[in-house]
Amino acid sequence: MRTTITLDPDVACMLEKVMKDRGISFEQAVNDAVRTGLAARRRKHRFVQKTYSLGSAQQFHWDKALATADAIEDKERVRRLPLCK
Repeated sequence: MRTTITLDPDVACMLEKVMKDRGISFEQAVNDAVRTGLAARRRKHRFVQKTYSLGSAQQFHWDKALATADAIEDKERVRRLPLCK
């Protein structure tokens, strides 16, 4: 297929570098770049969540985390209050 495209200057520089490094034609450099770009879109990257063991004996109740944070914040606010005499 024959077509005309307009390349941004940075893309043209990258293609020229690839052409020089690999010793290939402009047409081959463009086709390789397009194939690589389109193939990358087809690959599905699967997200994998890393997990870590917190040990078997947990002393903290995660379902009460907000209440615990509130209690800590309240204690800190009381500590910062000036003593009234």
